[in-house]
Amino acid sequence: MKESKVQKKFMPDSRIQSLIDRRLQLVIGQKRHVLCDNAEFLVYHWSGKASTFAPATGEHADTEHRIEIGDHSARVDNGMAFPYTQEIPSRKEGFEYTALNWAKDYAFFIDHSPAEVYENETIVGEFHWQLDEARHFQYPDEQKEAGFLARELGAGGISFTHTCPDLSIGLKLGWPGLLEKVRKYKKIHQENNDQEKIDYLTGSEIIIESIIRYISRHAEKAKQLAENETNNEQINLYLSVAQTCEALAKRAPKTLHEAVQWIWMYQVVERMHGHGNGYGRTDQLLIDYYRSDIEKGNITRQEAREIVGEMYIKYGSYTALGGRLQDGSDATNEMSWVCLEAYDLVGGINHLGVMWHPEMNPEFYAYANDILTRHGCGVPTLVNYDVLKASEIRSGYKPEDAWNVSYSGCQWYCGVGTEYNDQDVNSLVLIKPMQRAIQMSIEQNVDLFEKLWNFYIEEVDKTANALVDFKNATYKWQAKVWPEMVTSFCMHDCIEKGKDCTDIGAVRYNYTSVNVLGVPNVSDSLYAIKKLIFEDKKYTLAEMQAAIENDWEGNEIMRQHFLNCSKFGNDENDSDAMAIRVSENVREILESKRNIKGFCFRPSLFQYMGHTYAGPMMGATPDGRKAAEPLAHGMNPMHGRNKNGIAATVESFCKLDFAKYQGGSFQIELTPNFFKAGVDSGKLMDAFSQNFFRKGGVQINFNLVDLSVLEDAMNHPENPEYHDINVKVTGYSSHFVTMDKRFQKEFIERVNYKNL
Repeated sequence: MKESKVQKKFMPDSRIQSLIDRRLQLVIGQKRHVLCDNAEFLVYHWSGKASTFAPATGEHADTEHRIEIGDHSARVDNGMAFPYTQEIPSRKEGFEYTALNWAKDYAFFIDHSPAEVYENETIVGEFHWQLDEARHFQYPDEQKEAGFLARELGAGGISFTHTCPDLSIGLKLGWPGLLEKVRKYKKIHQENNDQEKIDYLTGSEIIIESIIRYISRHAEKAKQLAENETNNEQINLYLSVAQTCEALAKRAPKTLHEAVQWIWMYQVVERMHGHGNGYGRTDQLLIDYYRSDIEKGNITRQEAREIVGEMYIKYGSYTALGGRLQDGSDATNEMSWVCLEAYDLVGGINHLGVMWHPEMNPEFYAYANDILTRHGCGVPTLVNYDVLKASEIRSGYKPEDAWNVSYSGCQWYCGVGTEYNDQDVNSLVLIKPMQRAIQMSIEQNVDLFEKLWNFYIEEVDKTANALVDFKNATYKWQAKVWPEMVTSFCMHDCIEKGKDCTDIGAVRYNYTSVNVLGVPNVSDSLYAIKKLIFEDKKYTLAEMQAAIENDWEGNEIMRQHFLNCSKFGNDENDSDAMAIRVSENVREILESKRNIKGFCFRPSLFQYMGHTYAGPMMGATPDGRKAAEPLAHGMNPMHGRNKNGIAATVESFCKLDFAKYQGGSFQIELTPNFFKAGVDSGKLMDAFSQNFFRKGGVQINFNLVDLSVLEDAMNHPENPEYHDINVKVTGYSSHFVTMDKRFQKEFIERVNYKNL
């Protein structure tokens, strides 16, 4: 579980170890923290402000209410605010809601961000500020008004950097080639006298030129350091960095080293304007470079591992390995192995996913499971490629685009370069419409469960309509308020159309995906109401409601009756059927809606971390839950309610058809002593996960954790022994000691499986 004590198959040399050590120093020095504004944002993904996550300095967050999410930020805090804020063009020359105005600010921002090169690096690039720290980031009042109405009814969200660009576009062209492409299409739109598109591509041109200057500054910095260095080995490293960056400022990458450096620098400049993208299928992006280098004798496999490992050390970006090729064959290649071996080499935080399918190379998948259980910190995430592809096709994807789907975020996936996937930052809290339906049923003295159910679906529909109005108000302005121009460089059709990927009609697919919070709590609640009130007539709705409003105080016997009704997760048909009914209902309602881009809304049976904080905001619920308790995590059963073991939970979970949804991760936390002595834990996980996927499951997040160690780490975070404990929290990874204590406590409470 601890990075320093993991039995690695590939051991880092002193150079790589020094980079690993620096990574941990940044974490413990609170240089990579992600903060959010408040608990309300975690639940609704919207707080009336456009920015989502605050920088580690807390610039955007109320210090009294902000919450530490963990340390999964690509940004490195240097303890300073951006020093040139007052000189940014929109402040000196005037602010406009236009892409060109935005682009001038962004180019200024890049030009005034330092180029830094550190000892022992061969992959360089680090950033300290995001553009929303310097440029005004607010939507017009009409969008805010729609947002407040949606939140009142139980929904929210913000459209911001949750997609997956196709980096093969940039790798093929390089920055000069992208600049040439922009100029080519700008000329075409000039001939058509389309000023808005001309302005957009003028902004794109300005940004690419600034990126080329930024890369060149890294080359100059490395040469300066080499001139002042006395150690020959370090001089050679600096000169290698300079040579690589000089090449990438002039042309497309030709070697594996150059390709990895291009990918990392793209992420740096892209993440300066946002937080949250995935970066596709790394093995497919890099395989041709690797094969060419190996054939020419320019690189060894160990050197390739180290190059990829350096990128992992920089930041554990969401990337994927495996899956299928366009012809349906297994996509596993030599680079798939190198990328897994690179993680085995450097360990720690990563958001790497392996996309399984039944014909996958069995040795490769066995190695993925070996790493998962041996390192014990949730890497790699295991994902069912065939369900991902089926989900995209069901939504309306053409098969020629759907094959190139990639695991791209906490629980979400995306067509590479073809979809602006507004995902992971929209929320529908099912508790709220359920509460309104109960109140309406009491007021109208309903005598049948189906009447309450009808009120419930009407209220879910009302909440969904408010969300639709809010999202459409956002989409109307998004490309003007906060275009994602660097992302758009590697999206199909955007430069050609002279449109930002956030704009209406810019990309091929533009679904709105919605995280649905509280499905297990609502289904357990409705089943208990159906059984105890309408069938057994043990209580009335009014009696139950009075007890809930008092947080069950003085009604413990009643609470136990509601708590001990059959619960989702135990492979019991009636309660599981209610969970399916609740899930299918919200899916049907969302799929019936359309955004102004012409695409439907899709449910994801997941929620980032809002379940931890939503309890007190929602109050007690009819499933027997008290207000202080968290809600269920995603579609996972409420903590401690799945009493029939993990096999029964899998059966309940997989009664849902996940091809109809846009994600729904299965979270597993086990302790090391759950694996009997002599048992190969990797082989056991391999068999378990394949069984899960063959039943239709879509994703597994797995942790191997020692409860006593975690509890002590929670109480003594200053102890160096605990600094390098990494966990897969929900869909993201974090060092345990950097998380808010409520997150830590909720994480520990999840561990309730005795074995696989």
